[in-house]
Amino acid sequence: MAIAARAEHVGSLLRPGYLLDARAARARGELTDSEFKAVEDRAVREAVALQADAGCPVVTDGELRRESFQGEFTASVDGVSGASIDAWLWGDWYSDVVGDQHVERPGDLAVTGRLRKRRNLAAEEFTFLRSCVGERASPDGPGAMTKVTLPSPSLFAGLWSPENAGEPYATLDDFLSDVTRILCDEVRELVRLGCRYIQLDAPHYPLLVDPSWREFYERRGWAADQWLSYGIELDNAVIAAGRPATFGFHLCRGNQRSRWLVAGGYDPIAAPVFSTVHADRLLLEYDDERSGGFDPLRLVPEDTSVVLGLVTTKHREPEPVDALVERVDVASGIIGRERLAVGTQCGFATSLYGNALSIDDQHRKLALVVRVAELAFG
Repeated sequence: MAIAARAEHVGSLLRPGYLLDARAARARGELTDSEFKAVEDRAVREAVALQADAGCPVVTDGELRRESFQGEFTASVDGVSGASIDAWLWGDWYSDVVGDQHVERPGDLAVTGRLRKRRNLAAEEFTFLRSCVGERASPDGPGAMTKVTLPSPSLFAGLWSPENAGEPYATLDDFLSDVTRILCDEVRELVRLGCRYIQLDAPHYPLLVDPSWREFYERRGWAADQWLSYGIELDNAVIAAGRPATFGFHLCRGNQRSRWLVAGGYDPIAAPVFSTVHADRLLLEYDDERSGGFDPLRLVPEDTSVVLGLVTTKHREPEPVDALVERVDVASGIIGRERLAVGTQCGFATSLYGNALSIDDQHRKLALVVRVAELAFG
């Protein structure tokens, strides 16, 4: 099933202040789970309305129920300890605007038992989102297409350490095999519930262009080329399990609190990633020079479309419309215009902290994506 949308955002949206307050109140024991869920439901309804008002043809729940975009894995699966929010945020983050930041990797982060799923990761998110948006007859008909985002399996390699290897997982391969099994079960359930568009997020692949991050991942037990070949093999297993749904695949270089982790073009990873992942749409970060040029798009298979992430979510200033349309024109000289769409470079809030924008700024950015798509593609 093809997705014809020419405008799309990656997935996460800013948490409104009342939702953050409610999360803190629940942590203090001042709200029950059911009371907190009512607050989450309100926030998702408002996020859906905001996307509709901006004209978005692809709608998510904003990942508003998650602590971080990948955090639902450890929230719903037993076998990992020390998975605080810093388990997803650690590293050296950079920004010329808001300043650099260092976050330590939690010292007690470890795989402590066989992974066992206690509940679904995203099925409840999808069913509530669907109730907000409503059913639709076709992916290119009136209304909005709903999208669910999930992490790439090998992203969770950061939870496992060779220093703690042994029972229950002596090798990284053993651990990621169970991670992949859980994600395959999740996409099967999503499809059973009627989900027709699923996105896998794989920000760790572009990190391999940076020597320090490459060293970290290689210490898990795989060489850099294995990370790309084995990792994509696991991604493809999840995609196969989720057919006939359409799959998107998102790549970026880190996105937290308006900061980034690494810089470098797609050239070193384009061949193994672009040409072998079985996704239908590649959502690629392209908002500034850190992402390099469009030339690697030559390696995208003819049956795969590309969502150019031209609109940044890292700052509030709107990009000039004419400049964005011109960038689409440049990219169309490399890959056919009929296979292109326009999107955001990443999410607006890949964790609950969010980027340095207001919700009104976010609305303007989403409307800008839609406007550029109208001008670039008619």
